Amino acid sequence: MNLPRISPVARLSLGLTSLVVSLLLILDVVGLVPDHLKMVREVRNRTSEALAIQTAALLQTGDTTALGRAFEEIRARNPDILSLAIRRDDGQVYVAVGEHVRHWIAQEEGRSTIDHIQVPVLANRQPWGNVEISFRPALPSTFIGWLRYPVVVLYLVLIVVGYSVLYLYMRRALQYLDPTTVVPERIRHAFDTLTDGIAIVDREGRIMLANKAFNDLHPDAAAKSLTGMKINEQKWLCECLDVEVGGFPWDRAISANQTQNGVICNLRQPAGDPLNVILHASPVLDPKGLVRGCLVSFDNVTQVHRVNEALRGTLAELEVSRERISLQNKELQQLANRDPLTGCLNRRAFFSALEELFISTSDEGKSLCCIMTDIDHFKRFNDRYGHTIGDEVIRAIVRILQGGLRIDDLLCRYGGEEFCIILPDTNVSQAMEIASRLRADVENHAGTSVRTTGGLEITSSFGVAWLAPEMRDPAELIDRADKALYKSKESGRNRVTLWQS
Repeated sequence: MNLPRISPVARLSLGLTSLVVSLLLILDVVGLVPDHLKMVREVRNRTSEALAIQTAALLQTGDTTALGRAFEEIRARNPDILSLAIRRDDGQVYVAVGEHVRHWIAQEEGRSTIDHIQVPVLANRQPWGNVEISFRPALPSTFIGWLRYPVVVLYLVLIVVGYSVLYLYMRRALQYLDPTTVVPERIRHAFDTLTDGIAIVDREGRIMLANKAFNDLHPDAAAKSLTGMKINEQKWLCECLDVEVGGFPWDRAISANQTQNGVICNLRQPAGDPLNVILHASPVLDPKGLVRGCLVSFDNVTQVHRVNEALRGTLAELEVSRERISLQNKELQQLANRDPLTGCLNRRAFFSALEELFISTSDEGKSLCCIMTDIDHFKRFNDRYGHTIGDEVIRAIVRILQGGLRIDDLLCRYGGEEFCIILPDTNVSQAMEIASRLRADVENHAGTSVRTTGGLEITSSFGVAWLAPEMRDPAELIDRADKALYKSKESGRNRVTLWQS
């Protein structure tokens, strides 16, 4: 919903009217304006005193009828009086006119108010009673009554008449001061055809001219005329800028006489996404080179920003796709290089890694050992418990072997239940120690690690060989370890045998 625009003339007239009314209220507070209630109180006090004197004189005659007529005449001449009564000291009403019982409100300790006044009456210089007078309320009690109250009427007339007079005067005077009348209409139309938002401000930061593209940046700018208003008071604009040393960009451009370029702002909108604009502020100079104001331009790059965001999103999706492809390639490589049952290297990957290791070890003169191991009586597990338990036994053996090896060691599932281990930078004694430890771990822990079937007794036989200088093929190393393994099998199984020539 767009609020109606208030012209600068109307705003100035309203401000001056408010200033005049405020000054009158201040003068009223400090006592320089006559107090209506005070005047009413003084008039009623004088009336009450005069009435008390007349009442004392009539009481001397003792003529109650004459006293009542006098009270009626006084009440008739003074419409402000609602009721009159004389009350003796013993509380008895001596004379009363008007509906005194309804109108009179007694106060504590005989005090008087502006609407209810009582005056002592003396007889032979002795207290005899009181004259009680009920006046109409000095202050209105209804909305209509307040509208008729003199002070309120004065302020209402002052506001309406004063605003009208000031509006006519300011409208005439501002024809010579309004900057919009100075700019020719063709110039204003030319500014409105620009796609960039343009605002020209003076040295005090007041907006002298703003084109249509500037007003379209935010609903608050389009809802009212910005001419004459300070650009620093435009909350929708200033809240998206960081106030640096020297103020906002236009303040810095004016104070430093230097153009401020490329200030990025995100103008939040009441509904929808924010607008992304780039702000430029250039000082406006007079013929003498003095700064007279600033030209502030706003380049709306929202569409470009959205395209860039979409492009970044596409690149991010491509990066995710690339990572997924890389992960899938790794998975494919894993499947190509690893045994699916145990996760050990398969023979193709194993021999590829062993070939490189064999060459580097031979060239550098380092030691290299090979261990071949085989599960003892493995066929019995398959025949007695089935192939599922047989697979569990194989996995149990692999877990123990992997737990006892280093990261650089190679472990391959060489056959069905046969495994080959390559130990780089390891001499014969170390290899025998590793093989003996692995054999003991298999004997002690392999059976219990198969949780689906209890009481399994699992052992393995091991054969160890080392790289000799005369070897020209890694297959020779594996063959020697395999022959040592068969020696362990022939010697009763569950043991470690070193290859002997």
